Amino acid sequence: MRLISINVLKAGMVVGRTIWNEAGHPLLQKDAVVSERIIDRLRQLNIRYLYIEDKISTGIEVEETVSPAKRIKAVKNITDSFIAVKQVKSGQASYVLDQQSKVIGSIVEDLLNSILDSKEILTVLTDAYLYDEYLYQHSFQVTLYSIAIAKEMGYSYEDLRLIGIGAMLHDVGKLLIPSEILFKPGRLTTEEFEVMKQHTRYGFDLLRNLHSVSLLVAHCAFQHHERIDGSGYPRGIVDFEIHPFAKVIGVADVFDAVTSNRVYREKMLPSQGIAIIEGGSGKIYDARVVEALKRSIVHYPNGCIVVLSDLRRGIVSKQNMDNPARPWVRVFQEDETMLTATYEMSLAEYPDVQVEKVETDYVTYVE
Repeated sequence: MRLISINVLKAGMVVGRTIWNEAGHPLLQKDAVVSERIIDRLRQLNIRYLYIEDKISTGIEVEETVSPAKRIKAVKNITDSFIAVKQVKSGQASYVLDQQSKVIGSIVEDLLNSILDSKEILTVLTDAYLYDEYLYQHSFQVTLYSIAIAKEMGYSYEDLRLIGIGAMLHDVGKLLIPSEILFKPGRLTTEEFEVMKQHTRYGFDLLRNLHSVSLLVAHCAFQHHERIDGSGYPRGIVDFEIHPFAKVIGVADVFDAVTSNRVYREKMLPSQGIAIIEGGSGKIYDARVVEALKRSIVHYPNGCIVVLSDLRRGIVSKQNMDNPARPWVRVFQEDETMLTATYEMSLAEYPDVQVEKVETDYVTYVE
């Protein structure tokens, strides 16, 4: 299967991977033939990319680290827990959150075990799912990224569990932000952003007195927007003052934010998101955390078209476990000429060959 932009999706193409809604129902089934009506509907739903089947990508598979069924169940449980907190008065929110803590802990342990059991680099396909509210999907994905990063950094099982819970609840303070600001479909004004920034303090206050949750989890909510140069919020603290767990969650939070669909901004591909964060390595983000992100997350998902520095064009066919930035590529074009037979190459074996760009809008290939 091959990853393409919705902008070049054509009627007659065959869907390579099912798109699900938050209830676990398929919105568009694998092997469905695309029509103009389907294309219009996908645009309305803000789908930016999807997988199709074609000859050039025959045999290339894309599997998530966490199965669709497990993801859908986890996001539903997160949604139910958060809504339970949101529906009560602010003075009762901590009590309700305490009641929900067992559910949240079991979600985290389930995801943690999935990641620990997996022998593959973490792959998350955000466009394969549709959720009504970004907060719930975001909480799920930041948990996955945080655990993967922390695993790569060598944290113990108990620390991974605490980091997972901290990541799951890092944005819980947003439940106390006015809905007209939290769900605004565009960029916030300066005044609105000042209100939004209060979610870190609200989250800390909700979590710090819970009997069932470690105080470290409260600090994850409080500090995940702090930056090592002191430019973050809410307190503008610097490197040594920021808890290591919060540093991990802060990087995971930004990575998911830039690689997820938003109404006001085109999502980035994983390689682009990693490049953005790498630009702040050692400046605003802990360099050790950034390096762990680079080693633990798929940079170029299977099925994406890449242009190489020697002008060859190919499709990522599988991952290189020892070097996620250098996957295997099925080369199908050299010097703008289609090859009569494709061949596979591992970029790890050709250090002078770089990925120049990812082409999700590649359409010149003719069946």
